[in-house]
Amino acid sequence: MSTYGVSILGADLQSLAQTAAAADAAGFDAAWASEFYSRSGSISMAAMASGTRNCRIGSSILYGVGRSPLVLATEARDLDELSNGRLVLGIGNGTKRMMSDWHGVSDTSAPALRMEELVPLVRRIWNLHDGPVHHDGRFYTMHLTPTGDVEPPQRRIPIITAGVRPRMCEAAGRVADGLAGHPLFTTTYVEEIVRPAIAKGAAHADRDSSDIEIISMVMCSIHDDPDIARRELAQQIAFYSSVKSYETVLDVNGFATEGRTIREAFARRDFPAMFDAVSDKMIDTMGVAGTATQVRHGLKRYEGILDHIMLYSPSIGIPPERVQENLDSLIRACSPEK
Repeated sequence: MSTYGVSILGADLQSLAQTAAAADAAGFDAAWASEFYSRSGSISMAAMASGTRNCRIGSSILYGVGRSPLVLATEARDLDELSNGRLVLGIGNGTKRMMSDWHGVSDTSAPALRMEELVPLVRRIWNLHDGPVHHDGRFYTMHLTPTGDVEPPQRRIPIITAGVRPRMCEAAGRVADGLAGHPLFTTTYVEEIVRPAIAKGAAHADRDSSDIEIISMVMCSIHDDPDIARRELAQQIAFYSSVKSYETVLDVNGFATEGRTIREAFARRDFPAMFDAVSDKMIDTMGVAGTATQVRHGLKRYEGILDHIMLYSPSIGIPPERVQENLDSLIRACSPEK
């Protein structure tokens, strides 16, 4: 049976904490923080942890390339302590342009291999009580000898890794406890591309693919006027579809033509044309929009396909007050306790 979580957006840290607390009180399994050039995911998780008691506190995602493995591991250890053992560490590379232009990474090749090197190294740092860490890899070098006794961690912190294309999904199957999917994921893409890739990675590492949790954001918009909700969803779909890296998802779902039109409009900075290029079929396939009742019923198509359904509010071209209103509506309408 699928569990439900909420991707927590907010204008400030206090809003993030309050929304996470509302999701926790409503019985959601997890509250998820994100990270961008304007927001630290780890600080957001700390704020969310302080106002919650039961739900998992996860990152979807923290930039692994923006932190050394040591900083990533120590942040995770502290966050797990702060949340009383509720942390889920979600890490990703971002796109190649984000890696190079935002984080100054000179070698953006083989992102799946980078992740497959990073995850075991982070786990080794968590277990520093086992002895020194000596690692000379393709992407990471580390030689750490503790100066005194190191207390063992309270538990094995779960790691999920971000993936869109098959090889990155395979990496989750090889080394992670779960996959952090993209908002553009559809049921078709998960069944035809994601699950087989995870199974391939798991088989390579002699693991059971059923132990790997498939988590993905699902774009949702609730409004008493379904047309407004659908327009909000279209704007978010257009934003993501403008990124060529996600072309594979559109192609698998039969939206290659719409994708080209969206990217051409984006190149001209013609945002109304971008939004208009999103077809009704894309809206109906790539998210859920409408009244509270329509959204609650529409989400059922993801149950059994995703292990964990993360409700994600559109935000592109939408005032922060409306984003918060939508999040509040999603928490009320889609509470697992209903």
